[in-house]
Amino acid sequence: MKLRVKFRKYGPVRFIGHLDVMRFFQKAIRRAELDIAYTGGFSPHQIMTFAAPLGVGLESNGEYMDIEVHSLSSCQDVVDRLNAVSVYGIEIISARVLPDNAGNAMASVAAASYTVRFREGRAPKTDIAQALPGFLAKENIPFIKETKKGTRELNLRPGIYEMKWDGTAFSMLVDASSAGNIKPGQVIEALLAETGETLQENALLITREDVYTEADKSDKDETSVEDETGFRRTEQFVSLGKIGEIVA
Repeated sequence: MKLRVKFRKYGPVRFIGHLDVMRFFQKAIRRAELDIAYTGGFSPHQIMTFAAPLGVGLESNGEYMDIEVHSLSSCQDVVDRLNAVSVYGIEIISARVLPDNAGNAMASVAAASYTVRFREGRAPKTDIAQALPGFLAKENIPFIKETKKGTRELNLRPGIYEMKWDGTAFSMLVDASSAGNIKPGQVIEALLAETGETLQENALLITREDVYTEADKSDKDETSVEDETGFRRTEQFVSLGKIGEIVA
């Protein structure tokens, strides 16, 4: 059966890259003695996939890993076993049994929500509350992305589904699909560029709050509607953590 495991990543572990996180869970699953399924062939490995990899230096309250197991006593038992062998900075939050037709975590990702704060002493001089409505009202928000093959211009606006400022932090919901994959730092950099400011190096503290997939028509979870900020999203999403059932 397929399990979706939700976990947090915080503290010093935020500087550990995705491949190291994967290796950590491979060892943790063995130590927890979960009845994990392996691939066949000459070099079998645990059947495991992750949702959108988290950038180095970012914390998260909503990371997801899909695994396959031959058996389990309960979802809470999986959570307890993994937490018992985990380390400070990685906390297992929940586990759910996925339906047979559920897509894997990586292929299902459509959007992600973030909380973004400025480090002390690195906040811009711009009045963000005043600048944000005009920024979101634009149909085109250009951003120059540097890649190994050179540079290319992106339009960030279609992928900014929601963005708000509460006076101390941004909350945003952005495209996280393989085709879009907008970074919150890109959005903040573009916002400041509109006001003539430059984002200082290492100025942001970014926490990913959750990851979403497109909701089925029978189970839609509309996260927002058009409001005074200029937000104009029509898509609807559901958290990866709400898919499946908890086996007691």
